[in-house]
Parts: sequence; structure tokens; C-alpha cells
Amino acid sequence: MKNYEMNQIRNVAFLGHGGSGKTTLAESLLYISGAINRMGNVDEGNTVSDYDKEEIHRSFSVNSSVVPLEYEGHKYNILDTPGYFDFEGEVVSSLRVSGGAVIVVDATSGVEVGTEKSWKKLEERGIPRIFFINKMDKGFVNYTKLLGELKEKFGKKVAPFCIPVGEKDNFQGFVNVVDLKGRKFDGKKCVDSEIPSDLDISEIRNMLFEAVAESDEELMEKYFAGEEFTQDEIHRGLHKGIVAGDIVPVLVGSAVKGIGVHTLFEMLYDYMPTPKEMKDGERMGTNPETEDVEIRKVDESEEFSAIIFKTIVDPFVGKVSLFKVNSGVLRKDMEILNATKHKKEKISNIFFLRGIKQIEADEIRSGDIGATTKLQYAETGDTLCTKSHPIVYPNIAFPKPCLYMAVEPQNKSDDEKISLSLQRLTEEDPTFVVERNYETKQLLIGGLGEKHLRVIIHKLENKFGVHSIVSEPKIAYRETIKKSIDIEGRHKKQSGGAGQFGDVFIKFEPSQEEFEFIDKIKGGVVPKQYIPAVEKGLLEAKNKGILAGYPVINFKATLHDGSYHSVDSNELSFKQAAILAFRKGIPDAEPVMLEPIMKAEIVIPENYMGDIMGDINKRRGRILGMNPVSQGEQKVIAEVPQSEMIKYATDLRSITQARGKFELSFERYEEMPPQLAQRVINEVK
Repeated sequence: MKNYEMNQIRNVAFLGHGGSGKTTLAESLLYISGAINRMGNVDEGNTVSDYDKEEIHRSFSVNSSVVPLEYEGHKYNILDTPGYFDFEGEVVSSLRVSGGAVIVVDATSGVEVGTEKSWKKLEERGIPRIFFINKMDKGFVNYTKLLGELKEKFGKKVAPFCIPVGEKDNFQGFVNVVDLKGRKFDGKKCVDSEIPSDLDISEIRNMLFEAVAESDEELMEKYFAGEEFTQDEIHRGLHKGIVAGDIVPVLVGSAVKGIGVHTLFEMLYDYMPTPKEMKDGERMGTNPETEDVEIRKVDESEEFSAIIFKTIVDPFVGKVSLFKVNSGVLRKDMEILNATKHKKEKISNIFFLRGIKQIEADEIRSGDIGATTKLQYAETGDTLCTKSHPIVYPNIAFPKPCLYMAVEPQNKSDDEKISLSLQRLTEEDPTFVVERNYETKQLLIGGLGEKHLRVIIHKLENKFGVHSIVSEPKIAYRETIKKSIDIEGRHKKQSGGAGQFGDVFIKFEPSQEEFEFIDKIKGGVVPKQYIPAVEKGLLEAKNKGILAGYPVINFKATLHDGSYHSVDSNELSFKQAAILAFRKGIPDAEPVMLEPIMKAEIVIPENYMGDIMGDINKRRGRILGMNPVSQGEQKVIAEVPQSEMIKYATDLRSITQARGKFELSFERYEEMPPQLAQRVINEVK
């Protein structure tokens, strides 16, 4: 694959609801460009972009993949992203390096949740976009209704650039309103055709002229003077409006039959921004040495800099790092700096990656996307640059995990292997985390949903050969006391020769502090050198409570009396005496179970407010407040017991049709209701 000038490159992400046909559309582009001889099929598992075993097995995309194409002297880097929300991290990383996007809509399903979420992501990032209404040849399609739905959801900027000819089973093709061209499916492929005489396109064409006029003052004057625009002026005006986000074209077609795919190629080249047009042709970062703002122009003559947006981990090939060059040129055998890690790296080989196929390259230029292997320190989000001109670009903001499960190997001998393998998978997927909870002695994995974690477990088996058992994570409960008690702890042991003797009187009482130890010994009844041993004994004893063996917190222990033996007393004796006092006294001090209370911040569309509040109440939660966060969305702030939120990610998705999101953080411990506490105690015993 040859290197292209920057103005010939388009980096475009494909987004949309699961099953809308993004992968099939990418496959159709590959076929029409001549990159492949035969179109693959998602169900058969032979498409270029769905190469992972998990994707082939499940018949949907799990990873985003880069599909570089050459078509009529131009280069297109298509980033095919997953439609399922559990793999949102893949979409986020792809959008970081995309100049434009295509939102693929299933004509038979209309505007779905995935369509709305894709639009929102692009709107937040200011990325120009095109709607491609796919599957126009299937049944139950009403184009006029669907167009009205798009306008209602996303506003007046939605503009039809194509009018379908026929619908459902009679869908024959469409008319390109911009270029006044007809396209018709002849049974094998899509060919140019006459515009049907009974089709009135004047109204839509006038709408486009208005959009063109608004893009430029000179064109506005021409429009009001009643002069015709040239085709070049139409393209220039629409390009300006689309790049600015003021116009969102709507195209129609069928990815399976290749209808509308040539037109999509043309539209991507004509209306999506070049790498230089994005963000005024500049990329902003910081100098890692001075922390001053550093700016790079998107230009081949600049010093080299790039951002790694994706990592693929393969047990055989090793680590593949995909990057986008922001400035300069990357060549083989260059020694570069990983500015994020402050480490030097040697580039051994570089290539373009099409799905999993490597296409060798001697250099990768500014604005283009490439890949390399065997980088020692590199991770997703890191910045690569020349050593003489360091820069660090802002990291990629990935969504945080919202569902945690405990995992253990089926075979105990795989204990170390499972930890290492899971760690490798976190390199590939920054939305996946691994934590060891030393209190509950569980290895926890966290992700964006059940599907996400299931895929991780399958990868663990298929890639690393580790079979595992998954279960709900244990809750780290606590115990405390509600009543004051004064108790003696006396440790006496005689076994010939020197014995052991320690005697303490300790008052236990509730406290706001986690643990307080007060020394109130007078007259040396307990020698000073033994008092630290008393505290040490209490610290050890409080780790295992009386009710269910959980740590005891929020109590004060006051040592106020005791006695000793001049020969038999030692530190160990007083430590044991303190432990005895704790075990004797705590059962009489009204011990109770405490549970962790989490602060939940839940962002939802307003129309789900009633359902969410009712659900939080069922979970023994308290609503603390509500704040508007964006148009039509509210943030609900609540406090809820952790035990009620273990599978909240799945439940929230069900209640809000995946429109809601949330974050949890630990707040404090609170007394449990007696019946629930008893259930926990019974389970432990």
C-alpha cells in the first residue's frame, strides 16, 4: 500500500446500534474498492474486520478494527466499531483518531438507542457525521417516516442527500440529489441510471441550496440574487457546512447488495474533513519536562508525534500497538520516546493493519493510521514522539467499569497464570480492570456489563488456556458495638519454670473513630513496657468479630486497671489478656453488623426518573438530590447499600433501554437491618 498525501486521506469511524450492518458495510467498501475478491458474511464468520475468535463465535463485533482502503486515488481508514454497549471503550478509542463518522441505521428498526448514543458521542466531540440508512431492500421500511424520526430526534441539520426509488422488496436504488445522478441495482451491481420522471426532487434540492448559501456570504448574495450555483460551489458549501456540523447528510442503500456504497465513497471524500482540517490543523499537548502547553501542526515537516489508540494482545505474535501519526513521519528503525512513560523505544517494523492482516510499510506519514509490534512499555493512550521534541497528548478518557465479578481458576495450579493472563487482557482493553480484594481473598474483574465479562472469560480460555469459575463478589461487611461494657481479661498459664501472667481491665464503648485506644493506667498497676502489647492484642482481636468474623470498627478501648507478676508477666501475657478481654466483652456490648453504603451518581433521561427513584427505594436507598446535566437528562444522587448494587449495571440497562449510566464510590458503613444481618451471620456459620 503506497503512502498518500494528507489531503487524500479520510479517517472515518462506523457507529450504530448492534446489528445495523456496520461490519457488512465495511466489507462492501472492501469489495467495491477491489481489496477483496469476495464479500464475507458476519454469520459465516469470514469478514475482514471481525477476525477475533469471539466475534466469529458470537456473530457480532467485540473489537474495533481498522480497515484501510484505496479507492480512485484516495485512502480511507475505516474504523469499524462494536454496536453493543458493553464494548463502548472500543468506540471511544476509535473516535479519538477519527476525522468523521458514519452512523449506520437499520431501515427496518429506525432510530434505536445505539443511534442516539452514537449521535451524542459525536456531538460531544464535534465530529462531522453522515447517516447511512442500510437494509432499504428489506421489508417494513417507510423512508418518509424514518426521515421524520431522524429530524425529530436530531434536529433540522439532518438533510436527505438521496431519495430512494422504490421501498421494501421493490427498492431499486436512489437519486443523488446533490449530483443529480440516479443509481440502480441491475441484479448484480449498482449502476448509473436516469432520474425517474415521476420523482420530484425540487423541494429537497432547494433545501440543500439554502444550506449552501448559509455557508458563505458570497454564496448567500448569489442565492438571493436568484443565480444558480455551480456544482463546485455546491460541493464547497456543503463540505463547509458538514465539517462545521451544521449539516448531516442522509444516504440510503443496501450494504449486502452494494447499493449506495459508491456514493458513500464519494461523500466521504467530498465531505469528511482531511486530517489537516480537524481542529485547525493543530494538536495540543504538554511538554513532559516543563509541563508547558506544546502544539504540533499536522504536517509531515514537523517533528514526529503519535498517539496509541488501541492495543491487540496475541500470545503468539505479542503486542500490536495501533497509532495515529499526528505530526511528522515514522520510519523503520527509528529510536523514539514514549513520552507518557519517559522511556525510549526502538521501532523495528511498521505496517498498515487491515483487520488482522499486516500490510508492510516503510513509513507512515502525518494524518495516517499504522501499527507496530514489540514496543516494550507502550500502552493504549500513550504518546510516541522524537526524543529531541517531547510532547504528551491528553490520554483517552475511557468509561469506568460498572460491574464486578469474582473469578478463580478451576484448577488451583493455574492461580498465578490466571492473574498474569488477566493482566495481559487489561493491556488490550482499558475498560477492563483486575483487582485483588485482600480482605475477602477474591480476585475481582470489572467491566462494562455481563456480555463484556463473559467475552473476557472466553478470551481467558481461548487465548491463554485458563478455565475459570465466576461468582458474585463477597461484601466486606463490618461489625461494631452499641453499648459500653467494662470487662477483665486475665491470662494465667503455669507449666513449670516461668509462667505467663497478664491482667487488664478494659472499658469498651462506641466511638466515631474507627479505633481508639486510651491509656488510663495510674500507679503502675500495668507497667508501661506492657501497655503497647495490650494495644497490639486489641488490634489483632478486632480483625475477627464475634458475630460473623468481620473486622470490628467504631469503638474505643480504655485500659484503666490491671495487675502483673514480677516474674511471670511479659508482653505476650498482656497481649493475650487484651484478646481475652475483647472476646469476653464484645458479646455483651450489643454487637451489630455494618454494611458498606455507596454513593451512586446515576445519569438518565428525564422520562425514566420515576422508575429509577422507585427502584432505588426498593434497594433500601436514599435519594439525596437531582441535578440537570444536559438537555433532557438528569443526574440522580443517592446512597445505597453495596449488596443491593452488585448487578445494578444490568438492571439499569433494562430499566432505561441502555440510556442510563452510573458511577459508584464508597461512602461509609451503616448498621444493617437485623433480619438481613442474621442472614449474613447464618451464611458465614
